[in-house]
Amino acid sequence: MPKVSVILPNYNHGIYLQERIDSILNQTFQDFELIILDDVSIDNSRNVIEKYRGNPKISGIIYNEKNSGSTFKQWDKGVGLAKGEYIWFAESDDWCEPSMLKYLVDGIESDPDCAVSYCQAYCVDGYNKIRFTSHHTLLSEIKDGPAFIRDFMIEKTSIFNASMAIWKKSYYDLISKRFMDFKMCGDWLFWVQLATIGKVHISGRVLNYFRKHDNDVSGKMYKTGKGIVEEVRVLHIMINEDYISDKMYRKGLCRFIRAYYRARSSFSQEVKDEFKQELQKRFGQLLSKVLHQILQN
Repeated sequence: MPKVSVILPNYNHGIYLQERIDSILNQTFQDFELIILDDVSIDNSRNVIEKYRGNPKISGIIYNEKNSGSTFKQWDKGVGLAKGEYIWFAESDDWCEPSMLKYLVDGIESDPDCAVSYCQAYCVDGYNKIRFTSHHTLLSEIKDGPAFIRDFMIEKTSIFNASMAIWKKSYYDLISKRFMDFKMCGDWLFWVQLATIGKVHISGRVLNYFRKHDNDVSGKMYKTGKGIVEEVRVLHIMINEDYISDKMYRKGLCRFIRAYYRARSSFSQEVKDEFKQELQKRFGQLLSKVLHQILQN
């Protein structure tokens, strides 16, 4: 049985696939299987994928007959096929250093209660220009789950790219599958839920390359405002499930409201109504009149 199951969900990222697959196959840590899932791509993805058929590291190549409509549904499908002790969601438009998997496995195995291990990442655009680089103050650190949520997951998720993390498969059945209901923010909820039942290893090494380009889901979601609506939804789940305190909730909510106000003139009325409705779910009808006044055009 492999130590790690690498799940590669792809949709129309044929231009990046060879670099992605090669960066997986060339890892210095070789105790893994690779499962490739294609969600009815209409570009040259199949041609690229088929070049790797027969590679001994690839345990499965699955082409969906119907588009799932969600990366997170593909995650769930991949986990069901995985045989490894740990899971790595290797997004199809990213790539990584050859040593990444080694350091993440070393980190997660440094504590038997560790649920997640992640490294730092370069964020690059479609032309490989570095937009920003994440950082951590220590080369390696284990954080208790509640402390990790408090320090790194309130106003934003420090695991902002699934490709930068591995996690313990045995914990999957211990969390809800509500993350699959999201288009963009399901990963944030996913990491928070894992952190509620285990520790988190943080590597300060920058080993992952997260590609942001015109076709990524998050960019489109933020432009329309739907990304902010989803962020507030996740925050409400976190407070309703007692993952965070009222103080943490207020801190996160203030950030999202500020982001909404800065960009609301470009949002559709539908998105504005969704944002108001999401806040009303938490605060009730008492806030309806105030919201009508402060969130109007």
